[in-house]
Amino acid sequence: MTNYLIVPGLGNSGPEHWQSYFERSGDNFFRVDQQDWDKPTCADWIETIDKKVGEFDRSTVVLVGHSLGCSAIAHWANRYKRKIKGALLVAPSDLEAPQYTFPAIGFAPIPLDKISFKTIVVASEDDIWVSMERATFFADNWGSELINIGKAGHINVTSGHTNWDEGMSILKTLG
Repeated sequence: MTNYLIVPGLGNSGPEHWQSYFERSGDNFFRVDQQDWDKPTCADWIETIDKKVGEFDRSTVVLVGHSLGCSAIAHWANRYKRKIKGALLVAPSDLEAPQYTFPAIGFAPIPLDKISFKTIVVASEDDIWVSMERATFFADNWGSELINIGKAGHINVTSGHTNWDEGMSILKTLG
């Protein structure tokens, strides 16, 4: 059995977000609850991810990141070097872009080391928080498969991604 650990981005994912839909879809979905969703510190977030991953047999774990959660997963993989089943990285925010002015401490620069487990980056052509060029750059460096889902905004509630069945289908390819 695969255990899916939901890793939301800045501000957490509300009840209509596709990550919450995923979480409600089965008994083997668990949210990684961070202490501070609005002014996150990378070291705290990745420590929390590591503790949650440690609750499971790592060979069964698939991380499911969105936005800043993707950067947290990249930092976690880089820092802890743990082998898990895989990760779905959806709309990875480009924290190095000038428009990213949120109070997120220690997330930049974004790690560019190859991630030691299977990863899929899902990106949109009109995401205001990451250009397709940068999403491709991240995917290439991380050794990820890249899936371009067209013009889909930031792949969140605002862009209509609530019960995101396409995303669930992509996730199931990881386990």
